[in-house]
Amino acid sequence: MTNPLLDFSALPHFDQVRPEHVAPAIDRLLDEARAAMRAAETVAPVDWDHFVTPFDDASERLSRAWNQVAHLNAVVNTPALREAYNAALPKLSQFGAEVSQNLALYRQYKRLAERLAESGDDAGYPPARRKIVENALRDFRLGGAELPEADKARFAAIKEELAQLAARFEQNLLDATDAYAHYVEDEAELAGLPDDVKAQCRAAAEKDGRAGYKLTLHMPVYLPVQNYCDNRALRETLYRAYATRASELGVAEFDNSEAIGRILALRAEMAGLLGFANYAEYSVATKMADTPDEVLGFLRDLARRARIHARQDRDELEAFAARELGLDTLESWDLGYVSEKLKEARYSFSEQEVKQYFTEPRVLAGLFDVIHALYGLRAEPDQAPVWHEDVRFYRLVDGEGRLVGQFYLDLYAREGKRGGAWMDDCRNRRELADGRVQTPITYLTCNFGRGHGGKPATFSHDEVITLFHEMGHGLHQLLTEVGELGVAGINGVEWDAVELPSQFMENFCWEWPRVEAMTAHVDSGEPLPRALFDKMLAAKNYQAGMITVRQLEFGLFDMELHSRFDAGGETVLQLLERIRDEVAVNRPPAWNRFPNAFSHVFAGGYAAGYYSYKWAEVLSADAYAAFEEAPADFAETGARFRREVLAVGGSRPAMDSFKAFRGRAPSIDALLRHSGMAG
Repeated sequence: MTNPLLDFSALPHFDQVRPEHVAPAIDRLLDEARAAMRAAETVAPVDWDHFVTPFDDASERLSRAWNQVAHLNAVVNTPALREAYNAALPKLSQFGAEVSQNLALYRQYKRLAERLAESGDDAGYPPARRKIVENALRDFRLGGAELPEADKARFAAIKEELAQLAARFEQNLLDATDAYAHYVEDEAELAGLPDDVKAQCRAAAEKDGRAGYKLTLHMPVYLPVQNYCDNRALRETLYRAYATRASELGVAEFDNSEAIGRILALRAEMAGLLGFANYAEYSVATKMADTPDEVLGFLRDLARRARIHARQDRDELEAFAARELGLDTLESWDLGYVSEKLKEARYSFSEQEVKQYFTEPRVLAGLFDVIHALYGLRAEPDQAPVWHEDVRFYRLVDGEGRLVGQFYLDLYAREGKRGGAWMDDCRNRRELADGRVQTPITYLTCNFGRGHGGKPATFSHDEVITLFHEMGHGLHQLLTEVGELGVAGINGVEWDAVELPSQFMENFCWEWPRVEAMTAHVDSGEPLPRALFDKMLAAKNYQAGMITVRQLEFGLFDMELHSRFDAGGETVLQLLERIRDEVAVNRPPAWNRFPNAFSHVFAGGYAAGYYSYKWAEVLSADAYAAFEEAPADFAETGARFRREVLAVGGSRPAMDSFKAFRGRAPSIDALLRHSGMAG
């Protein structure tokens, strides 16, 4: 039987991959990668073609196959696939440890570095290759290559266990979310809930063979209930279920509490083995920020500026709730609902009204128009095997019709699909030995609601922003002009700079000509009225203070958790409450178990790095300000952003790329101005 995971001749065969393909494919590719590693340990001469390229070839095949497995596990999760994924995960972790701790490979890279020091750029070692060698030497040190043998074994065991814990954390959260259902038979209990959401809930109940409506914790249902449902008790019911997911207050088998403690202990131990005082120091070693204290200072300085605005937002909300809605207390399950009512009263529009204009076909066309205006590229429908009927595939071509890259688009929420939105790479750009260029391919994944009754899906403006955000990540990967895998696209980019291109794209969701072009009312086909957009613009910074301190709460919690937390002195929840004492204006109930669902930090790549969102927001706001300052030079500025930021990928430090684009170091002024907090 041909194994589709072993065919790298064309696009992935997502329609053919089965759980039983995983083990034989990964085992074979691991064997090939180990053979290439052994050959690299002694190869001479130690140059790019004889040392780096052969090992890259084997490593890339393994990475591409595993990326397919990991992606399918995230978007069409089944018990059999999960079992195959979990069985392979320790093997990948073990191989990663073998590479990162391989002293022979480390010595070979040192020899290569010595050759680079003696040669010039014209000797086959341009800046991209030099950066790869520099990163490799750093990563060997951070991977434990210099540790004593006993410590190496412990370090590898820690890495393997952490990978398994992260997978279990994410799976518990997915299972806890999918397992919950609340059925409502009387439509009157859903007063205020938008008709399209009710239709979705009715269809879900029918699928289960039940009368009435099925409410879940998936975002296309949960958020509308919180924001629009008049039934306070129902809002509380869903909020409680959502806020206690994967905790000791929910289904025992999905409880992440023990995993959190174990993850923190292992991270601290791993950092200690490498000589770091804490995991945060280890984490920032590969980031733009120099120290955890620098990050904490940045977050607290921004909190000082934002908290006065947040307190004002909260006071206004409480006054409105008491005066107009008869709510003497403002509970967590009231915040979204009251905020939406106040926005309607203040700006005379609702998000639900706006949502009717952002129909999926027009939004996608508008997104592709922005890409064309910025970079002269066209997104065109393409054909590829896919993992679900919802998935679409596109090609990105330049003005001469040359292929730049391709991307999958998976927009809708469904059972078995991880929540949230993300971009990941399927295949990276690479200049091959025969002179051909391997073009990049990415996944763009969201969790929006689908259309019903023959009508297209409609997106809230926040969802439109999310789509543009993920496309920004995708463009970072697709528009790279680097030919070496190690620093092509987002590879090698400091983690706290990765969000720059994504947050940069969000700004175009607020430009009137672009918004008008990407709207067509789901019933009438009319574009968004300018008067309604003006109201949206007036409300753009609505509750910006509260939103900012909430993000700062998460960032401070993450950084304190990995730098100063003492499990013997306080609990994780007590630390979170201490951070809230410092910055928060909205206090969740004591039974809220936010850490148990904080997958960015406990199952993603953001441990001691969640601050990156705010750090990069400074960069992105300042980058967009360049377009504001020279509106007549839009295409020229877009070409410069592509050339100096996107095209170079990780081949040079992110700060150098930003300065090359902007002509100076970043300033926080644009972020404060865009957020309405400049004063």
